Amino acid sequence: MLENIPLEICLESCEDAIAAQKGGAQRVELCDNLIEGGTTPSAGMIAMTREHISIGLQVIIRPRGGDFCYSEIELDAMKYDIHHCKTLGVDGVVFGLLKSDGNIDYERTRELIEIARPMNVTFHRAFDMCRDPYQALEELIELGVDRILTSGQEPTVFEGLDLITDLVEKADDRIIIMPGCGITIKNAKKIAERSGCKEMHVVANDFVESKMDYRNDNCFMGTEMRSAEYHRKVTSAAHVYTFKRL
Repeated sequence: MLENIPLEICLESCEDAIAAQKGGAQRVELCDNLIEGGTTPSAGMIAMTREHISIGLQVIIRPRGGDFCYSEIELDAMKYDIHHCKTLGVDGVVFGLLKSDGNIDYERTRELIEIARPMNVTFHRAFDMCRDPYQALEELIELGVDRILTSGQEPTVFEGLDLITDLVEKADDRIIIMPGCGITIKNAKKIAERSGCKEMHVVANDFVESKMDYRNDNCFMGTEMRSAEYHRKVTSAAHVYTFKRL
């Protein structure tokens, strides 16, 4: 069944994108810093990814982690990054802006959409933090956004499935509702069947060991949360293939 549903793989590198394409994905969303939900990747990473894959390339435009209420300087950085994506041959950009009252930042969103065209536009999971998802749905349709990435305003898609199903019905093909966050090989088919979604956004990771022979276990990079230094998550072509064969 999922063979007929376009699969977007969320990932962090050119190598991951190559693996996603090999596994049969229709599209990738390239991010940096997924531990914070994704921020804008470097120009070099975007360029190398575009050079090495022929499937759809979406790039997240998010200047920092945290909330989605941005300063003027942050907005200017987003505009610059969108222009740069266009010059690099990116197919679509992914962003989301909210006002302090929890509503969609309508005017700023419209401004970024105008800059982005003819690239397609996804409004990301800022949607899950908005005050009224039904009002937001109609506003994003009015703005001409191509799709909404959502977990149904819950930590995972499975928990937010009732809202996602309702949004798909209310959208009525005026905009794509794309479930994303916590979709696994075990629950993907049920989510697709119940929601009626036409696209899915998934992570398809495996762990790989570092190639380092010498290892200093007394020091670590990053925060006190201390992520592992000598193994990391990468996109698995086999994992993507399994999704497509469900």
